[in-house]
Amino acid sequence: MAVLGIRTLGDPVLRTRAEEVTDISPAVHQLVDDMLETMEDVHGAGLAAPQVGVGQRIFTFNIDGVKGHVINPVLVNSEDHQPDEREGCLSVPGISAPVRRFRQTTVRGIDRDGNPVELTAEGMLARCFQHETDHLDGILFIDRLSGEERRRALKALRSGEYSAAERATVDQRAGSVASAFSKAPSSAAKGRGSFGQAL
Repeated sequence: MAVLGIRTLGDPVLRTRAEEVTDISPAVHQLVDDMLETMEDVHGAGLAAPQVGVGQRIFTFNIDGVKGHVINPVLVNSEDHQPDEREGCLSVPGISAPVRRFRQTTVRGIDRDGNPVELTAEGMLARCFQHETDHLDGILFIDRLSGEERRRALKALRSGEYSAAERATVDQRAGSVASAFSKAPSSAAKGRGSFGQAL
């Protein structure tokens, strides 16, 4: 297994709809394992394959001890919404904002062995399923913002502080990726922080 580099805002893969997985190959097994390890290394709550540069419909998750992965996810959402909570993204470091999400989500897909997966969730886990599936459709959480929250996020993205935070995050993760190949302990800073900083 290996810790993979995480793509950040501006990389075209994050804006491209991911392809369905049609062959459960050893490469897919390896990708799922690497994504799970990468998510753990950065203390993430979720990770989608495009975030590691792979345009396939796969995501991993780890919310309150519920950990796993889904290949080719399809969501069935409730009609009502949960209270807005702050979200951020591993691909948009240092930015977070309240995002509207459906109250309940059922995700259906398959696992790395081709077995059917069906999970129904509320709260943060439902939020994670929606956030990660958005990634597979080329949508970032900032696209879900409106009004003052959108203006604030866009202003933050244009600021020098965001550029500095992004560079620092990329540099920090580069050290972690390097350590994965040398089998040395990760040099990434620990501490998961809020949910909004860990997707």
